[in-house]
Amino acid sequence: MKIEFFFLVVAVSAGITFFLRALPFLAFRGERKMPEKLIYLGKILPSAIMAVLIVYCLKETGSDFSHTGIANFLAVAVVAVSYKWKHNTFLSILLGTAVNMILIQVI
Repeated sequence: MKIEFFFLVVAVSAGITFFLRALPFLAFRGERKMPEKLIYLGKILPSAIMAVLIVYCLKETGSDFSHTGIANFLAVAVVAVSYKWKHNTFLSILLGTAVNMILIQVI
């Protein structure tokens, strides 16, 4: 019974996630235009989310700067440069994470 419950939970979660992702497309299809506030949020939120992630990643670098601090700051630099270069959030986070993991092992 546990495995069936697990698959049921996963299926319900997937269905809700799909519905929530499709909701904006359903709400603003055809002649209906998106409100200006939502357009503004769509422009400003990616940068705001990246800023929050940077603050979260660097919050504890003061305690062990020689080991993790240098790796964290270099990873943040890689994220910033790659995002400015390609404007691809996924690629920037992937490269930053890879650089951080490699530098933590090397330093």
